[in-house]
Amino acid sequence: MGKLDGKVAIITGAAQGMGAAHARLFVSEGAKVVITDIKEDEGQQLAADLGDNALFIKHDVASESDWQKVLDQTIAAFGKVDILVNNAGITFAKGLQDTSADDYVKIFKINQLGTFLGVKTVAKPMTAQGFGSIVNISSLNGLVGGAVGYTDTKFAVRGMTKAASLELAPAGVRVNSVHPGVIETPMISQPGTEAAVKQFAKTIPLRRIAKPEEVSKLVLYLASDDSSYSTGSEFVVDGGISAQ
Repeated sequence: MGKLDGKVAIITGAAQGMGAAHARLFVSEGAKVVITDIKEDEGQQLAADLGDNALFIKHDVASESDWQKVLDQTIAAFGKVDILVNNAGITFAKGLQDTSADDYVKIFKINQLGTFLGVKTVAKPMTAQGFGSIVNISSLNGLVGGAVGYTDTKFAVRGMTKAASLELAPAGVRVNSVHPGVIETPMISQPGTEAAVKQFAKTIPLRRIAKPEEVSKLVLYLASDDSSYSTGSEFVVDGGISAQ
């Protein structure tokens, strides 16, 4: 018996990296999973690999109409939505002086606005059914300082999680945030970041970068009924960085 038997989940930014790892684990634990991303080819391939319990929808998380499309298609395909994992996110390997206003707005739209729209969109059906779990993927940089723009939005996701959790708790809908440290994903493999990442790994108490699957197991816990009394909280998976 899987931890998510009978559950329906939407996972954004799930065509690759952590989101894909979450999708694979959720399906293996019995969930029906809607994979959303702007990367159409990768998303379609992952859905095909996962079989009948997965559906891919091309999705711009910064678009309110796209969110409604995702909700409508999820309900049409699987009948309901029990879990939302707001995983989509971006960053830039730029300092403060090199970050343009356009860069900043792009980060805000995907990381912060996209998360808000996701929470808002699923809140109505989850409230109506009297239960649901929303997992917002923030970052270690939602707890401590880091790159400008990225850090700003990830702190906002942390605060949004707390605010939404208080509003939705009476309806039985839980909202938590996950704060990964350095994870082996395409986001940290951007041009110009490899050397810095390798150097940073030496400072991590566990002395290594995490695999996406290590984050997925925490996300699974929060999505499942195992975490039935957890809401409005931060869950850190950073190899001990924040303990220093």
